[in-house]
Amino acid sequence: MPPEPPAEDTPAAIFAARPWRGLSDPGLEAALGVPSMLSPEETQLYFWLARDWSTGAGATIDLGAFAGGSAARLAAGHRAAARPTPVIAYDQFTADESVKQRLLYSAGIPPFAGNDILLLAHRLLTPWKPMVELRAGDIMEQTWSGDPVELLVIDAAKSATLADHIADQFFPALIPGRSIVVQQDFLHRVQPWLAVQMFLLADYFTPLARVPRDCMVFLCNRVPPPRALAAARTVGLDDAAMVRLVRRAARLYQPLAGRFWFANMVRKLRANPGERTAWRMWRE
Repeated sequence: MPPEPPAEDTPAAIFAARPWRGLSDPGLEAALGVPSMLSPEETQLYFWLARDWSTGAGATIDLGAFAGGSAARLAAGHRAAARPTPVIAYDQFTADESVKQRLLYSAGIPPFAGNDILLLAHRLLTPWKPMVELRAGDIMEQTWSGDPVELLVIDAAKSATLADHIADQFFPALIPGRSIVVQQDFLHRVQPWLAVQMFLLADYFTPLARVPRDCMVFLCNRVPPPRALAAARTVGLDDAAMVRLVRRAARLYQPLAGRFWFANMVRKLRANPGERTAWRMWRE
């Protein structure tokens, strides 16, 4: 007998309906002027999460803000809801010349010298001040106060070490039954530690939606205690353990994500033994 569909007002049913698709709002249109690597549907998701899902019960954290595009979309959503929730955005706020050419100059930003884009991000986010706070620097060297977090958007877990640090710092501040975690690179073949991490924490997070191409959305149903976070650390797992856990994650998340992406993760792990940093995982 097939399982009964979820009740219409449950998080699973709400996200299954994908209400962010086709969303249009003047606030979102304004935010589109800030360069971003987000896809159109991811842009709509971020705005919808801030406008329609968030209640202001906690902060909105943007890990991996680049030039402020994701922070602008989140802040615009809060503003559209007349909710002064802060968006706290973390990044190194640097970009090399190739990234500047591909993502900034192509978006109409005039060419400039140097790799520092912090002042550019401040300028681009001026319409949403003082709702956005930029925290520049290495996330590995930063900590969280412990204040509640309602929306946690992660696009900075580019190594297993960073993924573990982010979980240790921010997951204990999540609100059970309310907080959303967006793993922007969850299905990316060069970041298999994310699938492993979330699989090891599957008792605490319910997958709600996949937004093409690599993004997965999770609901925190219980706050993972320190022992669970310690058991879910991906640093120190050998390649055999990583492959085994990626395959188990594939079975768990197949209803939302299929299996193709996880097979690619396995191939990357085998082609790059012992490697746990995304940019070094591109070798075939």
